[in-house]
Amino acid sequence: MATAFVLSGGANLGATQVGMLMALQESGVRPDLVIGTSVGALNGSWVAADAPLDELGDLWRSLRRGRVFPADPLGGLLGFAGRRDHLVSDRGLRRLLREHLRFERLEDAPVALHVLATDVLTGLGVLLSEGPAVESILASAAIPGVLPPVPIDGRHYMDGGVVNNTPISHAVELGADTVFVLATGYSCALHQPPRSALGMSLHAVTLMIHQRLSLDVEKYADLVDLRVVPPLCPISVAPTDFSQADDLIRRAYRHTTDWLSSPTALSARPALPLHREHPHARRSPSF
Repeated sequence: MATAFVLSGGANLGATQVGMLMALQESGVRPDLVIGTSVGALNGSWVAADAPLDELGDLWRSLRRGRVFPADPLGGLLGFAGRRDHLVSDRGLRRLLREHLRFERLEDAPVALHVLATDVLTGLGVLLSEGPAVESILASAAIPGVLPPVPIDGRHYMDGGVVNNTPISHAVELGADTVFVLATGYSCALHQPPRSALGMSLHAVTLMIHQRLSLDVEKYADLVDLRVVPPLCPISVAPTDFSQADDLIRRAYRHTTDWLSSPTALSARPALPLHREHPHARRSPSF
């Protein structure tokens, strides 16, 4: 019997996964393998290192936009002019990984770690299970057009969420019998659209994540013991606002603890809860 944790992407909402992980750990739920995409790859690397989750929480609370996405006006201009393939440098994320990652290669992680990236040329999802850890996680988190693609062994990779943001399928292929899905959700209660190009890009990514995950949960619910940790709702945190990490962690911890204590948490057919729609929103017609 093998238990897998599957951690989705979700940019700054990755803080919610910290609270989920804390609640799962307190309940005695631990993984035999970890699969992460984008920010889920970063959080997953912490779990795979069997490192204290309190320290991961402290790291999230210390983050701010400039540390993760350092301002680069000239680089942004070059990107818009077609002289560069990205708008923001990955030096912030690279520095964070070098400072906090506890193993140099993926295969050295105490708990098996796999991260999903997308091959830029073929468009195929590639599960990275060995190789340089910093580069592999950067590749998994390289949001197209925002962060630069990452070269590994002669191939260029970008965010795994492009093809499979919550790789339940890979957990099944790797032999997991029980799969816990830790999805970040998305900012479903914003009062206005994101104002920056970066904010709009990140918001679009989290929307895409949620839609794909809903389909995957339905697809794999009968193949494995699938447990979807309910994402927070409502969330009103702007896509580039990292200052709300403490609140997101605390809410996710309480939410997950309540879910784990409910009699149906580990027995009911899994489902991804729909967000509570804004009362003034109008539904788009289905085609």
